[in-house]
Amino acid sequence: MSIRFTTRARGRLAACSIATALAFGLVGCGGGSGDDKPDTPASSSTGSDSKPDAQEGDDGQTLAELRGPSGLSLKVTEAQRDGGGFVTVSGDLKNDGDGTVNVPAQLSGNETEIIRNGKSLGGATLVDSKGKKRYYVLRDTEGRPLTTTKFPPLKAGESLPVFMQFPAPPADTAEVTLQLPMFTTGTIEISG
Repeated sequence: MSIRFTTRARGRLAACSIATALAFGLVGCGGGSGDDKPDTPASSSTGSDSKPDAQEGDDGQTLAELRGPSGLSLKVTEAQRDGGGFVTVSGDLKNDGDGTVNVPAQLSGNETEIIRNGKSLGGATLVDSKGKKRYYVLRDTEGRPLTTTKFPPLKAGESLPVFMQFPAPPADTAEVTLQLPMFTTGTIEISG
């Protein structure tokens, strides 16, 4: 066999492998029932590199506004009770100040397991005054908080969509107080 023949054969084999991989990739992306919704809820799997999705059906209603340090504010737009026994609180973290602000590390809380996973809203709690209980942010099996993580510095006027997931209070509890370290508290109503 000549070197020329071997080189051509290897090139054809590589092209065939690439074509096969692309074909399988296209087959994996196609099909389905035409429903573009994922099979599992987005809140059930959050990684440390996850970014929150825009909230569906957000009509701009504000449930509460919490004021924090350096011109930061948290506008809570939704507190939704999920079927799996969770409450997902969503909103926008905004820099109302004049300069760029780094999101304070204190928002992660003081638990070693949560701090180990970087900046987050892991220090947030929901307080059920009626049931006299405090609910902490949920964590996944690796100890990562089920909240927005890895905040970039926020420029003046810039906002960032955020979420936090908690265990759901009893079904007859509709009103809870959201607490976040270094921020004012706010009473929010749970829907769903």
